[in-house]
Amino acid sequence: MKRLDVARCIIGLLFAIFALSTCSFTSQVSAQTATSSLGITVSVRPDGAYLVMSHAPDWTFGGTIGQPLAHLTVHPSSDAIGLYKELVFDYQDRAGTPRSGSIRLYEKQPIILFADTYLAASGNSAPFPRLTSSPGHLYGLGYTGTFARPDFHFPAPGSASDGPLVRYDQQQHTFILSPAANFMVANITLGLDGALASGIDPAITNLPQGFTQRTILVIDHTLHQAYHTWGDALTTLQHKTRPANDASVPLNYLGYWTDTGAAYYYHFEGAKGYAGTLLAVRADFQKLGIPLGYMELDSWWYPKGGVANWQGDGTAQRGGIYTYSADPSLFPQGLPAFQQQLGLPLEVHARWIDPASPYRASFTMSRNVSTDPRYWRDIAAYLKSADIVTYQQDWLSQGALPAINLHDPQAFMGNMAQAMAFDGIAVQYCMPLPRHLLQSSMYNNVLTTRVSDDHFTRDRWTHFLYTSQLAGALGLWPWSDVFMSTETDNLLLSTLSAGVVGVGDPLGTVSKTNLLQTVRADGVVVKPDAPIVPIDAMYVQDAQGQDTPMVASTYTDHAGMKALYVFAYRRGQNTTATFTPSSLGLNGPVYVYNYFTHKGQIVRAGGSFSASVTDAAYYIVVPVGASGIAFLGDSGKFVSLGKKRVTSLADAGKVQASITFAPGERAVTLYGYAPSRPTISASAGMVQDIIYHGSTHLFSFKVLSDSALSAVLTIAD
Repeated sequence: MKRLDVARCIIGLLFAIFALSTCSFTSQVSAQTATSSLGITVSVRPDGAYLVMSHAPDWTFGGTIGQPLAHLTVHPSSDAIGLYKELVFDYQDRAGTPRSGSIRLYEKQPIILFADTYLAASGNSAPFPRLTSSPGHLYGLGYTGTFARPDFHFPAPGSASDGPLVRYDQQQHTFILSPAANFMVANITLGLDGALASGIDPAITNLPQGFTQRTILVIDHTLHQAYHTWGDALTTLQHKTRPANDASVPLNYLGYWTDTGAAYYYHFEGAKGYAGTLLAVRADFQKLGIPLGYMELDSWWYPKGGVANWQGDGTAQRGGIYTYSADPSLFPQGLPAFQQQLGLPLEVHARWIDPASPYRASFTMSRNVSTDPRYWRDIAAYLKSADIVTYQQDWLSQGALPAINLHDPQAFMGNMAQAMAFDGIAVQYCMPLPRHLLQSSMYNNVLTTRVSDDHFTRDRWTHFLYTSQLAGALGLWPWSDVFMSTETDNLLLSTLSAGVVGVGDPLGTVSKTNLLQTVRADGVVVKPDAPIVPIDAMYVQDAQGQDTPMVASTYTDHAGMKALYVFAYRRGQNTTATFTPSSLGLNGPVYVYNYFTHKGQIVRAGGSFSASVTDAAYYIVVPVGASGIAFLGDSGKFVSLGKKRVTSLADAGKVQASITFAPGERAVTLYGYAPSRPTISASAGMVQDIIYHGSTHLFSFKVLSDSALSAVLTIAD
């Protein structure tokens, strides 16, 4: 008998038992069941018990409302995610409040959506769902605190999480449970009895008539796929358009940053002043032939604290915003005039509003932030006048927190996003809690977020990678934070984030050699399609506390012709890093190329790759196509097959590749693996200097651009 048939027999037996135990209700309400094409079944019985059963993995989730149900029915319908069947019912909770509940099962997605609606105002109690049974003996991951730090032991019994709870087994079968609405005040609690409940922060004691809370449960075959399914469902339900990785100037171009860890954070070259120092930075990059795309002004640029100057009030945190305008001692002509002189778009930082700020007398406040749409319209209009492309809201987990109620957090975040969107300004979150990342699913112009602590260094890497998985799932592009261009590994990882790349070097120290591995001659970042994240096997190993190197990956996908970029680094005594290309989407033979040692090897279909990693290593993994060739792309770029360099790639017996050039770029060196010396021709552009090494089977050649800044190549063995 097939496993699905067995599962259905078990469900039938369970319902036979249900029917015997609930016969007093059957004359009015019948038990209801819905099953999806994926083999997931949802059932609700008249006494309030509900059950979710999945197939492969064979998991069961169950709970009970504890009260008899009325009007229990099943309704088929559809929404932006797709077709679904929804089990709908009414009941009175133990306090006597009439409520309505539903469990929506999607037909072609492994998604279950719970909804709980208050039909009358009531106290905040008895959340639905409350899963008293769920798969046991699973590993777990939660996110907690500032920058949504990953924690394999969070939450502890009796505590709550404002982000998703991720649970998985040895084979990486995964379920994710999280709020699907009211993100700023919602949480998932783990009871002392092990029950998982989804509801509203208990600091909110009453809920109004008509209030609805939604909860999403995703059950999927792999960790990576579960994150994708979950995040895509949330952004789809909120109607967010997920941004491309070049959707804004800071996403598309190299930037210069002045935040914590940068050379010019609350510091400038004495004789030049702040404005003069930043103008000199821009000139330095121009001389190097690497134009900056934008510049970030951190919290130093506006007056702070009761002293109302750019250096702040002398405390460790310097105080909050006094007025959100350029400090006249730094920019005597104002921010718009400086921006015009600089000739670059700007990203600007903001924190909370200081107790001494005159804004408190003019605008509605909630703790140390404004919820007033007039405040946000004024701020956005001022920023627009200075060609600000991104507004960065910092201190979200501390100073910039509104009061906890049903209105203020939503008004703070929503009015901010709406005002900035009206004036064409993107938003970046900094120091976010997990709830802020979920909240971003509501706003099309929230594009990026910081995912690790100040000043990107090696001890930030693991946090950065795990939280990039969370941010990327929600359509946010991660930002590593600032580092120096001379720090090759930090530059590489930041590039592999597919998000923002920015440096903070002092004058005269910028490494052109390093930066040209990330950007084209026009400053455009050549990046992968998705953020680099830990491979699924790392989640099991880290949950077990194994002493293994971190292995993380991302990719470029040219219509099915997929290349992987794998970064590995040592974290303890064990130096053996291992990955299986097929688990990352490459099912045939591949060529694994070590970017820094310039050596490679063939890995057969289904095989694994292992190497000793004494520090950090970087591998480009490409398929051996039908031609027998493994095309590696641009030999000078970390992301050698990124779409800002290789616009298309195919191999149906011959490699066909289209190459794009930046203005001013005349030639690019490309490379790959071939069993024998390949023939290379161009139908646009020109090929020169073909070199083939018989001992390594690596080839390289130069391609020159045509008048349209492109080249079209054919490579055959």
